[in-house]
Amino acid sequence: MTKRDFYEVLEVSKTATADEIKKAYRKKAIQYHPDKNPGDKAAEEKFKEAAEAYEILSDQQKRQRYDQYGHAGVGSAAGGGFNGADMNMEDIFSHFGDIFGGHFGGFNGFGGFGSSQRNSQRVKRGTDLRVKVKLNLSEIATGVEKKIKVKKQVICSHCNGSGASKGSSSTTCPTCNGQGRVTRVQQTILGQMQTASECPTCGGEGKIIKDKCTFCGGEGIVREDDIITINIPAGVMEGMQLSMSGKGNAAPRGGVNGDLLVLIEEEPHPQLIRDENDLIFNLLLSVPMATLGGSVEVPTVDGKVKVTIAPGTQPGKVLRLRGKGLPNVNRYGTGDLLVNIGVYIPENLNREEKALIDKLSNSENMKPNATASRNFFSHFRNMFQ
Repeated sequence: MTKRDFYEVLEVSKTATADEIKKAYRKKAIQYHPDKNPGDKAAEEKFKEAAEAYEILSDQQKRQRYDQYGHAGVGSAAGGGFNGADMNMEDIFSHFGDIFGGHFGGFNGFGGFGSSQRNSQRVKRGTDLRVKVKLNLSEIATGVEKKIKVKKQVICSHCNGSGASKGSSSTTCPTCNGQGRVTRVQQTILGQMQTASECPTCGGEGKIIKDKCTFCGGEGIVREDDIITINIPAGVMEGMQLSMSGKGNAAPRGGVNGDLLVLIEEEPHPQLIRDENDLIFNLLLSVPMATLGGSVEVPTVDGKVKVTIAPGTQPGKVLRLRGKGLPNVNRYGTGDLLVNIGVYIPENLNREEKALIDKLSNSENMKPNATASRNFFSHFRNMFQ
């Protein structure tokens, strides 16, 4: 199913400020929250959709990529950083728990729907990984699957990510009573002020491991090599960053995995120059070819094609080969191949060649006329406007 525009989802303009986006998301989250719409699958999907839109638009870098490349710039790949549709409610709560002052999961503080202990505990998130992938124009033209090896944090196989040694158990944290957060009341000039923060004893997890796993030191994660398959869409370009949700580092003791950020690098082509979705080829003709015409081969991303050179072709003329460029990353058509015509003037001639050129120079057809002069200067005037 085609994703809706993220600005449309939150009902904000493309020039909306960070505060406006946050307010719009809060409004949608309250409207479609599962506690307020029990059993309503449509509301749940809209709740997830709003969470995904906010995750992208609230991050300045992701928002810039989205504005430039659309869903492909932040999407499954290029998968979209955080994909609300693929995550459960606890995942979403763990991402955005701070937007409602730490009580997002149960509507506590603005709806009175109550909260659960699991939502007050801290869910850790693994760190993101960043890799560079170099592509040539042929790969960019068609899209490509790449397998890369990365060293990353993965779940410890000896304790299955729990951090506890075999047969060991965990106990409820005595400091926070399993809540993962501690509340402090301070007296200020404005009266009593209550603040909640992560429990310093259990690190926000609400429990303490008795005997730690000796292989991971109780963290539940170890560093290993991993092979990741990346499906890169056609039309990407230099500097574009794709995001694969959940393919980054694993989080300690059962948290949410980080993302894999893929930075696109483009290998220079020996003959073709890229200009957005168009390709440019500079074709140098001999004087006889430009004068008499003929056919020549020019390179494209998928092989060579023949083009016809009309008699009397002038330097600076541009031949446009429709659809021989690169596809748009958002599937809005395909660019063209632009063939810029130049004419090679020989620098060293032998006596016989000089005599032939000298003889031709006396012909009226070899002398530039007024029309040719106007076309020549018009071409260069347009180049610099």
